[in-house]
Amino acid sequence: MSGKIFDYTKVCDSVLAVDSKIRFAGVINERGRLVAGGMRPNVEPLESEKDDEMIFMELALRVKMRKEFDKQLGCVNFALASRERALAISVPLGEDVLYVVSEPDTDYTTLPKKITQIINS
Repeated sequence: MSGKIFDYTKVCDSVLAVDSKIRFAGVINERGRLVAGGMRPNVEPLESEKDDEMIFMELALRVKMRKEFDKQLGCVNFALASRERALAISVPLGEDVLYVVSEPDTDYTTLPKKITQIINS
């Protein structure tokens, strides 16, 4: 995936269209900044804008740290965190990462596959 060029806005829009339970689809760069996408219209955020900045920076750091094990374990396809109030999925896009947040009762067995199909198409 590292050599592929993505239309980040199109990717985010396509992901939001997959399931109405998806609250957020955005691309975070390696510095932890939102560069495309965002919250689904008419959805109330679970955190403040300041918290978003911290979440994005932490996500960028986690993605970098995971790359340390690519040689031994292979590249990360996606990472998933199931929380009480949200399901969070991160998918590497070259040096950036697609971050998707959905309702906690979303089917976590199929959603990552649908997202990776969008990226790989």
